[in-house]
Amino acid sequence: MSRRWIQNPNRCADEYLDGIEDFIEFARRHNPGVTRIRCPCRRCNNTLWETIENVGFHLVRNGMIETYSIWNLHGEQVDHASSSNAPRVDNVEPIVDPNDQVMGIIQDVFPFASTNINQEGEDDVPTPIDSAEFEQYEKLLKNANQELYPGCESFSVLTAIVELMHGKIKYRMSNLCFDYFLGVFKRMLPTENCLPKDHKHA
Repeated sequence: MSRRWIQNPNRCADEYLDGIEDFIEFARRHNPGVTRIRCPCRRCNNTLWETIENVGFHLVRNGMIETYSIWNLHGEQVDHASSSNAPRVDNVEPIVDPNDQVMGIIQDVFPFASTNINQEGEDDVPTPIDSAEFEQYEKLLKNANQELYPGCESFSVLTAIVELMHGKIKYRMSNLCFDYFLGVFKRMLPTENCLPKDHKHA
């Protein structure tokens, strides 16, 4: 099973979301009857225990530890020869990001969205930005700031997508099943809603 998805900075990509589902299934299979497991997201850092469902949500929201490619803390057997490659878990406090969680996702996926300051306090030299990547960033930023429908104060387009993806992972929905319910929700909402019509447009 390829685990290169762990290195994918785009946590909205199909490859990344499918990888999370693979990890959750792996954790269930190797920890039967267990309700809480170590959370390998970048904030919990395998030091905090969460329900398996919440672990899936954390991985979408925060990303997985990029060095955690051998899942030895979740039941994977590691031989002596490869044990040196297993990640070391330090007993540290999880990082608490005071910023809005959704904007944190955008900044993680698109690092150029944040202003980088060097040690002298001067702006770093701007990094060239790929036009396609910038268009994707603009779309995500628009979804983060756009109401799900006019007058909706509870959800932006992006927060709605994140919540629905959480449910998809938690209940192990197929893309076909997810698209069906997405279509139903879209018809239930006011006509002016901006909910995507299927997972490919999410």
